[in-house]
Amino acid sequence: MTDPARPFAPEIVTLFGGAGFVGNHVLGALLRRNYRVRVAVRRPHLAGNVRSFGFPGQVHPVQANLRFPDSVRRAVEGASVVINLVGILRERGAQTFEAVHAEGARTVAAAAAEVGARLVHMSALGADLASESAYARTKAQGEVAAREARPDVVIVRPSVVFGGNDGFFNRFAYLARMLPVVPVVGAQTRFQPVFAGDVARAVAKAVDGTVAPGVYELGGPEILTLRQVVEYVLRVTERRRAIVDLPFGLAGIKAGFLEFADMLTLGLLPDNLIFTRDQVALLRHDNVVSERAIAEGRTLEGLGITPTALEAIVPSYLVRYRRRGQFETRRMAPESAAGGSVAAETSGRVETDAAAPGERPGGGRVLNPP
Repeated sequence: MTDPARPFAPEIVTLFGGAGFVGNHVLGALLRRNYRVRVAVRRPHLAGNVRSFGFPGQVHPVQANLRFPDSVRRAVEGASVVINLVGILRERGAQTFEAVHAEGARTVAAAAAEVGARLVHMSALGADLASESAYARTKAQGEVAAREARPDVVIVRPSVVFGGNDGFFNRFAYLARMLPVVPVVGAQTRFQPVFAGDVARAVAKAVDGTVAPGVYELGGPEILTLRQVVEYVLRVTERRRAIVDLPFGLAGIKAGFLEFADMLTLGLLPDNLIFTRDQVALLRHDNVVSERAIAEGRTLEGLGITPTALEAIVPSYLVRYRRRGQFETRRMAPESAAGGSVAAETSGRVETDAAAPGERPGGGRVLNPP
């Protein structure tokens, strides 16, 4: 992965959250640029696999917990750039949204400022100080804290991120395999899924110092409603399932029951079955790149990165959810196998071809939106 013809870069990059799904992609992107990376994680003994990403001595896991400032300060000593990717989708024990997204971001930003390191911070599309969702609200608080400590911070806001171990497409594929029907909350809510590798390239560019400070919204080339996402998953996994649209009121009751059940079982319920009331609140709002970000060039395209289409990545890891996995003899429709767009496979309302004059360049578009 590293270029052996070049020596390691003199800079040290401290990467918080480097052992996670997006973190692995970011780590790979940094190593391809020959950076030396200090991967800060809560349990280094469980993150030994990250060492194999680079040459001996290039990757070094260290212990750090965002709830303990001293450990964070030790992790950033001598670093030229600090990256904070840490985030949670639901609260567990001391790992609350407030502790991780808001206070944790403040701690990392303050430590970076103390050692004079540049800061790259990952937030999320939909971050809003006035949001009814604690996730979105604390993500926005984390952005404020990062800017207060490092006004020159680069903040990236991805939409839902997809890739081999994602919790989005894999979740619906799992539900389709386990249940006779697939319940969908916010069926008409729009998403702009972005490939984890593209997010990693954007972060790596920021580490290079070629990205101006500011907030960048990252989305893929397609905009899909949540129902279209589920239809696509069913098509790729070749499963026939009824899709049931749940109204938000009923979804809130269901989420409360699942949260209670998870508590009674001491967290033993599978993650793919857990659904929270905070997630219900998130699903009330679209998760797409804003027109303003597109106009100002604060997108993947503005960074010189061509977004990766779903069809290029998703089928390669959802194949395991087919009835016979990768040994399934049936094949997708010819147009799909040839690389047809999601638009051609869903309701025909989403297109991903080159934008014509007056359309959203590279931002995806929805025809006849609901």
